[in-house]
Amino acid sequence: MKNFVGDKIKELRKGLGLTQAELAAKAGISASAVGMYEQGRREPDSRTILKLCDIFGTSADYIMGHSQSMTGTAGKDVSEVFDEFTQILSSQQGLMFDGVLLNDDDRSKIVDAIKVVAALAKQQHKKSLKSGEY
Repeated sequence: MKNFVGDKIKELRKGLGLTQAELAAKAGISASAVGMYEQGRREPDSRTILKLCDIFGTSADYIMGHSQSMTGTAGKDVSEVFDEFTQILSSQQGLMFDGVLLNDDDRSKIVDAIKVVAALAKQQHKKSLKSGEY
């Protein structure tokens, strides 16, 4: 199994020219924890991920392998963001809505609703451009 998180941490750490010990000191964790993350023997918790994002100047999605963009959604067309979100929604297991596990039909309905809202927003945007509201 691929070690996305550990590989990203190692890549980003080396890109900044930091040792494991230096990264650990900046993140407030032990050097052995950094080593275990990079080897795929442990996963960082959410607080540690956020600290690493601050240190590396990147998004959590990038570190976790959910996005190819280091900086999140800046400079992206909204359709790209919708596409990424629907892909994550379709593949993410264990998602719940109001405490009830989503099934494939539920996921499909949510994706369809997002597409409808996006199409309506696009249509409204085009109208606004034509009328000179922007």
